[in-house]
Amino acid sequence: MQFIIDSPIPVKIQKMKERVRWLHPSFVQRGIDQTSMVLDDGKSDNPEFSFMVIGDTGTKPLYERHPQRQIAELMLPHLNKCSFVLHTGDVIYVVGSREYYQTNFMEPYREFLEGGENFKRIPYNRMLFKVPILPVLGNHDYYDVPLMSRLFAGSTSLLRRLLRYKNSEIGWHGSYQGDAYAQAFLDYLKAIAPGEQLERHLDRHYTAKTDTGRCLRYKPGQFTRLPNRYYTFRYGGIDFFALDSNTFNEPSPLPTNKEGETKRRELQKRQHEIEQEELQILSLWNQLNPNTPEEAEKLDVLKARLNQIDEIKIDIEKQLEPHNVPTTDFEQLNWLRDRLIESWNTKEVRGRIIYFHHPPYVTEATKWYQAQTLAVRHNLRLVFDQVANTLGSLTEGRSIVDLILNGHAHCFEYLRTTNTGHADSNINCIISGGSGHLPRRQRDQGSELMETFKDAAGDDKRKVAVSELFIGRTGYDIQQRFPYSFVRIDVQDTCPPKFIVRPFVSERFQGDWYNRPEKPFEI
Repeated sequence: MQFIIDSPIPVKIQKMKERVRWLHPSFVQRGIDQTSMVLDDGKSDNPEFSFMVIGDTGTKPLYERHPQRQIAELMLPHLNKCSFVLHTGDVIYVVGSREYYQTNFMEPYREFLEGGENFKRIPYNRMLFKVPILPVLGNHDYYDVPLMSRLFAGSTSLLRRLLRYKNSEIGWHGSYQGDAYAQAFLDYLKAIAPGEQLERHLDRHYTAKTDTGRCLRYKPGQFTRLPNRYYTFRYGGIDFFALDSNTFNEPSPLPTNKEGETKRRELQKRQHEIEQEELQILSLWNQLNPNTPEEAEKLDVLKARLNQIDEIKIDIEKQLEPHNVPTTDFEQLNWLRDRLIESWNTKEVRGRIIYFHHPPYVTEATKWYQAQTLAVRHNLRLVFDQVANTLGSLTEGRSIVDLILNGHAHCFEYLRTTNTGHADSNINCIISGGSGHLPRRQRDQGSELMETFKDAAGDDKRKVAVSELFIGRTGYDIQQRFPYSFVRIDVQDTCPPKFIVRPFVSERFQGDWYNRPEKPFEI
């Protein structure tokens, strides 16, 4: 049984283009770059600044607790010290629905919003930020629910059983291929009539200038919209690149040889096993009472596992699909390649940070062996190799980017890549995906990540990354600890840039909350 569905990549791309009127003549005539913006807060020239990173947040209050609000309150003392907040995706669980924006986003982050003290009166598509929250799309922000007519078919009895639990967060709407996210955060030009109305809007809000032309001016407290699903901005001499990894994470097709057939059977077996686990969970689900604290916590763990199962099933289904060539968003990847090259050729830029949802390197228990992880890693590696080949000695031995930020894995993790044999070598990676959804465990295999490379001599297995710090769920039964987190990053006035990383953790243990001190570290 499939609780959630994921649209094909071409559909996601086309729908998002329609929402921002991609390459409309009014943009072209004005020389507007629809992938750039200027964060106009009067402080963007300061080479020393701080920002926060959160991810995988979008949950509603649980029984007598609200992990996301707990983290938001932990962030409040840093508001006046940080220029903005980067969000690594999965803004709204489970299916990116507009009906959950008030409870799952606006309520916990009300201090970030103009008029946030009366957040219930603010339409989700009219949010105005006092402190910028700059997100990227997560997989849950694109998900949808099956057709409503199927809810009453016999094959969806499991879903009906799930919906009996008041905190299921699967409502009557999905994201509509990311439409809710687009209305909440993007400059949703689809709602503006073409002609004079659109042109007035562009002349009012696309007044900033960069090396690539005019662009959107993001003005905290006045106009807080993003130009596109992927975008770039410069702050304090650092170029930030926000990506939509949902459109370059499609697995490669299984080979048609004996090896491919063996892999197909293994996947089908795993699919059957995960469906059996799903049945067992839902059987246990009916035995628990959500109105008692202890059993409510058990239900939360089961709900998180069901969400995890859905991700695993979607990953398997993507691999089993009969396609000849995987659909990859080369338009976005080529844009990233060209902008990175341009950034390296711009003297006033001293560093580069990219952030997107799916981590290419991760030791959280469920993510490293996902085919989508491999696809993201290979596509990003391809871009970095192209950039390195073009730049040659210009990088002077530095990494193509100084820092990669991700979510998707429900934890905090700091990793560093080793010599991978590619241009993604020796890069600092931070995963900040533990800001609201139930934390997950580190894999049993430990902190070193091994990858198999195929060459003429056969398979070559080598270490490609090492996890230096992992903060996730530990213990079992009543000894379980659930650490939720965000991270503050202080950018130093150096070239290359140095970063002071400050993880902040609020841990739930045996029904109580404890703020857990973590030492800052420099990268």
